[in-house]
Amino acid sequence: MNRATLILLGLLLVAVPLSLLAGRVWIDPANTPNAALILAELRLPRAVLAVVIGAGLGAAGAAMQGYLRNPLADPGLFGIAPGAALGAVASFWLGYQAPGSFFGTWALPLMALVGAGGAMALLALIAGRTGGIALFTLAGLMIASLAGTLTSLAISMAPNAFAMSEIVSWLMGALTDRSWRDVWVAAPLTAAGIGLLALLGRDLDALILGDAAARSLGMDERRVLWLLIGGIGLTVGSGVAVAGIIGFVGLIVPHLVRPLTDRRPSQLILPSALAGALLVLVADSLVRILPLVTELRLGIALSLIGAPFFLWLLLRMRRGTGGWLA
Repeated sequence: MNRATLILLGLLLVAVPLSLLAGRVWIDPANTPNAALILAELRLPRAVLAVVIGAGLGAAGAAMQGYLRNPLADPGLFGIAPGAALGAVASFWLGYQAPGSFFGTWALPLMALVGAGGAMALLALIAGRTGGIALFTLAGLMIASLAGTLTSLAISMAPNAFAMSEIVSWLMGALTDRSWRDVWVAAPLTAAGIGLLALLGRDLDALILGDAAARSLGMDERRVLWLLIGGIGLTVGSGVAVAGIIGFVGLIVPHLVRPLTDRRPSQLILPSALAGALLVLVADSLVRILPLVTELRLGIALSLIGAPFFLWLLLRMRRGTGGWLA
């Protein structure tokens, strides 16, 4: 393990128990009534889900920045997150989330995963034959734009006020009222996705030298592309399926942990996963603590952090001090 991994593991071991106690009402395990039940059924699944989703987004961001060699790359550019969001919105629009629906509570995550899978398939269909970073990026932007437009259309044509309210609320991203069921949906898919991204380590290192040099070192472009699409589809799609849109994690954390590594993309994926887990866990704890009338949505909170960070990166690059490995 490198230094960054050890530091982040230590911070996570401290943050997880603190997050279980934090909230509008702080829990004293010795004195709070039903403390064990609250911790086991409410706080713990929420904390585990924050770790799982953050880890997936962090690893996806590190892999994408390594593949595109662009410090501003974010998993949302692939169109997979908007595709998953469109699938989830469809479950509201079709009434599958209405009280008493036959499909019950499984409709939303299943349709979100279908939406993510559809975006992955379309991305592979467009860019999978010839590869190429430019075509891959443009295809992802096109899919993201199309999914976003269809999501806006679904909102504008919502069949009733309940559906519109639920769609808008869900798109903001949150971990409120999540259960162990959501953990069992997201955790195995995210673990599989991170595993696929980890297989890309040597290829991402080779890409630092350029496409031609990477091919001369034995990089298989189609293999890299399929692993990347699969890994990001599983990590991002599963996160959106259970929590809605949570942005900027994949953009922020690689920059925070890169100075703690030797700056090779292969050494950044695992630390970025841990940093993403820590960021989402801490942010979710903070939104529970803030003295507001209603709990601030996690997606909004991270956007309030991510947008200034993105602006800082742009200004840093404009001054010429923000090379992609800086």
